[in-house]
Amino acid sequence: MKITATGTKEKKGVENKNLNSDTSLNFIQNIIEEDLKNNKNQGRVHTRFPPEPNGYLHIGHAKSICLNFGLAKQYNGLCNLRFDDTNPTKEEEEYINSIIEDIHWLGFDWEDRLYYASDYFEQLYKWAIKLIENGKAYIDDQDSEQISEQKGTPTKPGKESPYRKRSIEENLDLFMRMHAGEFPDGSRVLRAKIDMASPNMHLRDPVLYRILHTPHNHTGDKWCIYPMYDFTHGQSDYLEGITHSICTLEFEVHRPLYDWFLDQLINGNYRPQQIEFARLNLSYTVMSKRMLLELVEQGYVTGWNDPRMPTVSGLRRRGYTPESIRNFAEKIGIAKRENIIDVALLEHSVREDLNKKAPRVMAVLNPLKVVITNFPEDKTEELETENNPEDPGMGTRKLPFSREIYIEQEDFMENPSRKYFRLGPGREVRLKSAYIIKCENYIKNEKTGEIIELHCTYDPDTKSGSATSQRKVKGTLHWVSAKHAIRAEVRLYDRLFNDEDPAGKKDRDFKEFLNPDSLKIPDNCLVEPSLKNIKHGDKFQFQRLGYFCVDQDSISDKLVFNRTVTLRNTWAKMNK
Repeated sequence: MKITATGTKEKKGVENKNLNSDTSLNFIQNIIEEDLKNNKNQGRVHTRFPPEPNGYLHIGHAKSICLNFGLAKQYNGLCNLRFDDTNPTKEEEEYINSIIEDIHWLGFDWEDRLYYASDYFEQLYKWAIKLIENGKAYIDDQDSEQISEQKGTPTKPGKESPYRKRSIEENLDLFMRMHAGEFPDGSRVLRAKIDMASPNMHLRDPVLYRILHTPHNHTGDKWCIYPMYDFTHGQSDYLEGITHSICTLEFEVHRPLYDWFLDQLINGNYRPQQIEFARLNLSYTVMSKRMLLELVEQGYVTGWNDPRMPTVSGLRRRGYTPESIRNFAEKIGIAKRENIIDVALLEHSVREDLNKKAPRVMAVLNPLKVVITNFPEDKTEELETENNPEDPGMGTRKLPFSREIYIEQEDFMENPSRKYFRLGPGREVRLKSAYIIKCENYIKNEKTGEIIELHCTYDPDTKSGSATSQRKVKGTLHWVSAKHAIRAEVRLYDRLFNDEDPAGKKDRDFKEFLNPDSLKIPDNCLVEPSLKNIKHGDKFQFQRLGYFCVDQDSISDKLVFNRTVTLRNTWAKMNK
């Protein structure tokens, strides 16, 4: 199932209601409403966002962030940030810092409620001992391959471990010796004793602890055994007072295990509830952190914040705004069944936002020189132009106009068709915020046949905005003054993949579908002089070309722009 750029659904039956809709509630809101009606958990709403610090956040995480923090705000509740840091072999401080930055940039705050799963290692260890003492857990000496083989299949019961009947005393002794560091990595694990014949594979004596003699970012060398995610998650929710533990749909089969641990360890009226929703699947994109890490480590992109990446930091560097991402999350809604969202809807969201905010400026990416033969050689005229027609409050600015200007090469055609309304021999166009000009002659490179210069005349009575400017022409071109323009590097980013579902071809490597044209850098780009003192992150609409953002590589003597998005969706036409 696929949701398109217009927000419509290609197949019926997909639940897609807006989080903040005044007329309907999504299924998670319905659950919360019922809980509040019944005063469940004393009428509290407390959510959390629990990322693993083993990579950068991507647009799918952004959807979850908007959901968890949005629900907390809507119901006057709280939302925690908790790092699920149970695997020190893959976690880095760099990832923690990037996650904190990304969530703040998106516009959300957890106040003083920043937690780590490692904060609860001591309590989890005590709870593991409780399970052993109650005969609900045992030490297994088998390796991971043997354990996996004995689990069976969804249609065939598993086989019990030969160590399953160890005495409570022996299990306690071995577990404490594991904790003391007596055994090497992988030599023993602690497993829950549940049901090796359960139709749910996750209940077939899952592993709770494994041995890892690896220092931890948060706890240092204190621990050499680490709890597994399934054992950590529900208990961490409980310790933080979480009422609604919202996660993506792949954890639905884990829910019975989530509840089993709570049943064994928790007493009292309060307990968290796990609720699953469909993760974000975006066309022309991969959303697997493993795949994204592969792209980074193998040099297919320049890093996690490469503007072609679907990471929050990549989108930010490319020029996306937090408002556009929040609006996108609201538009796609919350579903209970998997669907694919058209990436064009994300692109539409940023166009919609930048259209209101971004100043319009002049830039020429492939310059063609134009000499206005009847304009004085030594004259420079200051022309007034609006900064954003969508917002008159943004005011106007002055543009220098001179005898020699540059236009785009594609804005001249030697033998134009009837529907071509730009420049051609004997044709007229209006220069944006300037005059009507007419092409009188043109010069070619004798060797290549390339047109390298146009000779035009201008009509002084057609100054844009003047009372005497009555004549109309169909074409309007952007331009820059040759002697005032500033050179810039303009990076034309496009979609990273040229296939709608690069990760869905199980017999193909997803990297086979990388788009070879995902980045182009044209030579000799020129921008108007008002952009001389811009700063990193500033956003503009280049007239007729698209939305652009000043890149972090930009320095005082070298302007660098990233294309955020084109003015309209041309991808579908190009790929028909």
